[in-house]
Amino acid sequence: MIWFVLLLLLFLMAVPIAVGLVIVGLGYLSVGGRVDELIVAQRVATGIDNFALMAIPFFLLAAELMNRTGITDRIFALANCLLGRVPGGLGYVNVVASMLFASMSGSAVADAVGLGRIEIKAMTAAGYGRAFSAAVTTASTTIAPIIPPSISLIIFGVTSGASIGGLFLGGLVPGILMGLSMMVVVFLHVRRHRYPPGPKTSARDTLCAAARAFLPLMTPVIIVGGIWGGIFTPTEAGAFAVLYALILGVFVYRTIGPREIVTTLYESALASANILFIIAVSAVIAWLLTMEQVPLHMAAAILDLSPHPFVFLLFLNAALLVLGCFMAAAPVIIMVVPIILPATTAMGLDPIHVGVVMVLNLMIGLITPPVGLCLFAVAEVAAISPVRLMRALVPFFVPLIGTLLAITLIPEIVLFLPRFFGYAS
Repeated sequence: MIWFVLLLLLFLMAVPIAVGLVIVGLGYLSVGGRVDELIVAQRVATGIDNFALMAIPFFLLAAELMNRTGITDRIFALANCLLGRVPGGLGYVNVVASMLFASMSGSAVADAVGLGRIEIKAMTAAGYGRAFSAAVTTASTTIAPIIPPSISLIIFGVTSGASIGGLFLGGLVPGILMGLSMMVVVFLHVRRHRYPPGPKTSARDTLCAAARAFLPLMTPVIIVGGIWGGIFTPTEAGAFAVLYALILGVFVYRTIGPREIVTTLYESALASANILFIIAVSAVIAWLLTMEQVPLHMAAAILDLSPHPFVFLLFLNAALLVLGCFMAAAPVIIMVVPIILPATTAMGLDPIHVGVVMVLNLMIGLITPPVGLCLFAVAEVAAISPVRLMRALVPFFVPLIGTLLAITLIPEIVLFLPRFFGYAS
């Protein structure tokens, strides 16, 4: 317990997550007199010795390439042609565009930075309040890690051993529910402030926008369809997404050249290294927990306190909502999953259900201070203070928490598609 508190203190002191994990792991081994550099090095190496983890840098690179090739502009233009003409239409366009981009990138931060600039600029130019425009953008970024492909679901699958294809299927319906429920909040806000409808677009303009967005929209069809159809693994799908984005950017649209590709590779490498380094060093912590039989003791204690699966999931949600406010999703998944997995297995909970619930929960932390990566990213893009953005964001927590409770208490929302395709029993 002391070491866990120390880890939280290090995170609150803005110590890099991976460094904090190393300090706690080596500190525990030093106090116990059991430091063996070779074993620690082996654990760090084996922590990322997993083929499925290669999907993370591939999808991050694909998302960066899509942002730089102008794909985000095409997606937003199509959504605007479909919904921009209704009163307050740009609010709905914002959510729909995020849902479409989510099916390509799997990264909330990529959504916030890439689509965010386009969405906020268009909404403020049309007379929408800057705070509301930023709030819709911020809330809709949480959809990206739920609708497949999803980097967070890949990390959960690798950590828990659950089927990544099944997790992708399980996230589809909850992601759609998140988008629809956010549109209800937009509708109520638009009705109260009486935003005018946008300019009407002709059928020809809509068809042109659809034609311009057709090839980008084929990305999720090819990637996710290929995974579900057994044509390729999630890692191979990530590699194909990179190849497809390069073909679109270099040969079809001709919007990127060698210099942009090098810059994209560099930035993606930094982001990938950050995530994979956390995963690597967290393997030491997971090893220590297993060696001390912490997961087994925790599972027994959980079963004694809350033997009912849904009571346990509600307690887990409460704990994750707090952790998500202070930590990024990846380290929470890596540290918490080995502890709770024995208990969830004993209760008969499906790991696909647990994974989607856990990831959706942690996505709420992305828009919640004090860490809130997407909150601060969108605040910077919108040029407003995070406090002002947080006030405008409050109504959007209702659909997010509502969707979380719905998928927690009604597992079929998550498990319907995985069961249909044979990924869950």
